[in-house]
Amino acid sequence: MATHRILIITNRVPYPLNDGGSIAMYAMIEGYHKLGWEVLLFSMNTSRHYVGLESLPEFYTQIKFQTFDINTDVKVVPTLMNFFLSRKPNHADRFYEKGFASKLEKIIDDFEPEIIQLESVYLATYLPVIKEATKAKIAIRLHNIEYQIWERLANEATSFRKFYLRDLCSRIKKFELNAWQSADVLIAITETDAALVKNLVSGKEIITVPFGINTKSIKPSQQPEKWIGYHIGAMDWMPNVEAITWFLENVWSDLHKELPDFEFHFAGRNMPGSFEKYERDGVTCSGEVADASAFIADKKMLLVPLRSGGGIRVKILEALTAGKLVISTSIGMQGIDGAVPGKHFLLAEEKADFIRQIKWAVNKKDQAQQIANAGSVLVQREYDQESIMRKLTKRMEDFLQ
Repeated sequence: MATHRILIITNRVPYPLNDGGSIAMYAMIEGYHKLGWEVLLFSMNTSRHYVGLESLPEFYTQIKFQTFDINTDVKVVPTLMNFFLSRKPNHADRFYEKGFASKLEKIIDDFEPEIIQLESVYLATYLPVIKEATKAKIAIRLHNIEYQIWERLANEATSFRKFYLRDLCSRIKKFELNAWQSADVLIAITETDAALVKNLVSGKEIITVPFGINTKSIKPSQQPEKWIGYHIGAMDWMPNVEAITWFLENVWSDLHKELPDFEFHFAGRNMPGSFEKYERDGVTCSGEVADASAFIADKKMLLVPLRSGGGIRVKILEALTAGKLVISTSIGMQGIDGAVPGKHFLLAEEKADFIRQIKWAVNKKDQAQQIANAGSVLVQREYDQESIMRKLTKRMEDFLQ
């Protein structure tokens, strides 16, 4: 079978594997490599998520890998200039750097890829450069529908913040639509996202590829699990910040009164220092943890109070595989097709729902464990990385013919 060449471009180095975005990108890159594709990964090494290359695992020596240092910090003056003088979203402007564009041109010229896959829609700001340099097919992977995230955040906001977020949402939507139209193929993570895109752009090749995990590498905890709650996720992602703030400020006080021995532990990269003020009455803020598996090992219940966001929650799939009980909003479970409330997870939308479901689980541990077990079976059947990647590469090979 002929070897195909794919250039994958990411807006950060997908490592360490302690957040959903990094895990999703790494799994895709690893999947192509395992199935015999020649992979060149070109990653921005950003100021916000800088990774020392000496810390990378051996896998990065098995593929072609190049990086470019770039400062993506949010700065007041450029943000204001973008708001008043541009109609592009600030997110796209922050990721544009002439030096990166020049290096990208050279990589394309040397590697001669058949497919170029962008792992963030904001990297579409480089599409003019890419199209000038090559006739390769261009794929954009839709980790989320970005404008949808900001639309939901705007709906929850008030006063000037609502005005700003609505304006940002409008810019992002226009940018996304142009990017989708310019790509040759779109890789959606959920059928929900694919359907939304099909309603907004016509005649576009869309492949739905759910996030896959190496289910064989995830095992139930070998140490006793306590029926307490946890959450882990990148805390520089606004939907996570919003979710944990809402839970701690609206749910926790009354939940603690009804279950005084129940604990909630939360962790994540770039944890704002302001979250330390919630450390009381059974709440523990662990900040960024070195080993996510060790953090969750003794905790049974993943709480996902997401009220905005899109795509698919990688941490939920991992938790389900490991036999954890997931209590989540419908937005949190969005994209995990086949997951049935009360059968594979517990659904909680509002304050009273979270309190009721947590109390039920603590008091009905045997029945709750059956739900956790069913969730594990579902993920192992539907979200195994190898089988998903085989389907994707077959579609991509057909697309190249």
